[in-house]
Amino acid sequence: MRLNKLLILSLFLTLALVSCEKDEAGPDIIPPRDRSEQEIADQEALQQYLDNHFYNYEDFENPTEAFDYNIVLDSIGAANSDKTPLSESNLLETKKVTFEGVEYTYYVLKVREGAGAQPKFTDSTFVSYRGELLNQSVFDASSSPLWFDLVRTIRGFSLAIPEFRGASGFDVQPDNTVVWENDYGIGAVFLPSGLGYFSNAQSAIPPYSPLVFTFDLYGVNEADHDQDGIPSWMEDINGDRDIANDDTDGDGTPNFADTDDDGDFIPTREEIAIDAEGNLTLTDSNNDGTPDYLDPNI
Repeated sequence: MRLNKLLILSLFLTLALVSCEKDEAGPDIIPPRDRSEQEIADQEALQQYLDNHFYNYEDFENPTEAFDYNIVLDSIGAANSDKTPLSESNLLETKKVTFEGVEYTYYVLKVREGAGAQPKFTDSTFVSYRGELLNQSVFDASSSPLWFDLVRTIRGFSLAIPEFRGASGFDVQPDNTVVWENDYGIGAVFLPSGLGYFSNAQSAIPPYSPLVFTFDLYGVNEADHDQDGIPSWMEDINGDRDIANDDTDGDGTPNFADTDDDGDFIPTREEIAIDAEGNLTLTDSNNDGTPDYLDPNI
């Protein structure tokens, strides 16, 4: 009997230890969904959205003096069944890009291209914007323009903004407020989750959410993130519009953040030439086709 009691006690202790170990391990980690499969689901949701929503195109076609030139998106119902859906707008463009090994499709509504400078995908841009989910709930908005570093935004946003141009100029008022010329870029982009936050939920954005942004582009500044004299867009050596994977010297720091791109202990700024007007020349001392700042033998 005593042995049986000890065996039963030992069994309970073992079960308790196993239970504690399972609790300490924490919840099971759910791996992200397959990106290709999620893209198929997102495209179905985006097509349904584009077929059943419209923007205030009539306001842009016949603007009143009080019109604010903001894009307003709304669903098509019985009261406005005569509206042209986004999918049938001649201003909607279909774009494709390969990202994380998957070909993604996104849609750009180019209401007004703009008349000023056109940004590269790495530049700093002065933008006002509104972000919505497909159910039209707003997760973020800025009525006043903010400077956005396109390198540090989600991939889809950095792809859409360079489709537009900023304003041709601006006036500074006596109270130091700025009034931009009314020829700035106005548009919207409709993104699958793979070009947004994908599996990473945000405070007001569930995981795997397609996103909609409307925006106005006012100003553009060419970016040189490491101040080495090479504009950041030129640091995209392999031409895939992703400067994070270009690392000539393999030191773990991508070229756009590396002041010595080829790792020869000579700063990039000393291996290029910039004249008094700011014109850049990529010198190639040994004429081997590789500019000095990317050639460790120079």
